[in-house]
Amino acid sequence: MINQLEFGIQTNGIKHTHLDPMPEIDTRFSMVKEENLFDYVDKTPDLNEINSFLEASKKYQIPIKAGGWFYTIGDHKSLLIQNLKTAQNLGSTIHNTQIQALNSDGNLVSNIDVRDTYLEAYDIGMRLGVTPCFEIHVNMWSEDFSRVIEVGKLVEEKGIEFNITLDHSHVIFKINNPKEQKIYNIDEQIVAGNLILDPYIKGNVVEEWINLGWVKHCHARSVIPNNPLNIHGKYSDGKLGRGIQYPFKKPKEDEYHELWEEKLLDPWKECILKLMKYHAKDPKSKLGQISTEFIPNTDYGEGCKYSLFEQGVECTKWMRNSWNKIKKEI
Repeated sequence: MINQLEFGIQTNGIKHTHLDPMPEIDTRFSMVKEENLFDYVDKTPDLNEINSFLEASKKYQIPIKAGGWFYTIGDHKSLLIQNLKTAQNLGSTIHNTQIQALNSDGNLVSNIDVRDTYLEAYDIGMRLGVTPCFEIHVNMWSEDFSRVIEVGKLVEEKGIEFNITLDHSHVIFKINNPKEQKIYNIDEQIVAGNLILDPYIKGNVVEEWINLGWVKHCHARSVIPNNPLNIHGKYSDGKLGRGIQYPFKKPKEDEYHELWEEKLLDPWKECILKLMKYHAKDPKSKLGQISTEFIPNTDYGEGCKYSLFEQGVECTKWMRNSWNKIKKEI
């Protein structure tokens, strides 16, 4: 039997332009239902939103399969427990877990710190029926990509499985991007041949994570190598958004600030295809779902004029078609 695969959408992306107000919870579920495309939604709501999410989920028969949050080691535990209990209450089976690079004292977290936090989260999550998946993400410990395998091995040495959320947009946008490669000195690792970002080259880091069988959850938000900065998104200090989102669907002329070329999406697509092929062929694959995540945050789609929701829809159509083709080839 071929492994099953579901497709969902992160609810922050169930809106159109950045300037549009976030639709009511019921409206977002209604939009998803009308598309007849998604299997679930992905969200950890605020405490005061839980009942509304449960009501909408029941009304439209759309499960809330996954959610997620970010944590600072040192003052993370109570929030982690709260969010995992929320996940259980919602019927979620996955909690995307972002561990920030700096701890509560402002120091860089060590591999042992991350391992111990993973073991803690895993223990709590298993008791609640929710699997924490540590995400590949900028501004988090995993932005130094070489550490992911190091931490994974440390976890496995304790006899515990290691589960990650693959968001390979955070890898692909650094290809041919000197400024981004300076962060954590991954440029030195690349020059030394110890780190390969290009998904077409054997031994690349995304394929390594996939082949180790660690990917249990995936976020799909398209980018291109050396992705353009988000000139419409600015932080309080004036810095522009880092640019970790590129339209999957061709935007209209006035909707995007750079020339759009579909061919440039190929490296990002290649990672999704590699993941799907692995999942289709390996009966031990843990991947259960992929959530689109075209979002309005500063590094992503703040100020965007294209529809975030439409991007998620078109990306999911492509993923479903690709998955169906791959299944037929097995």
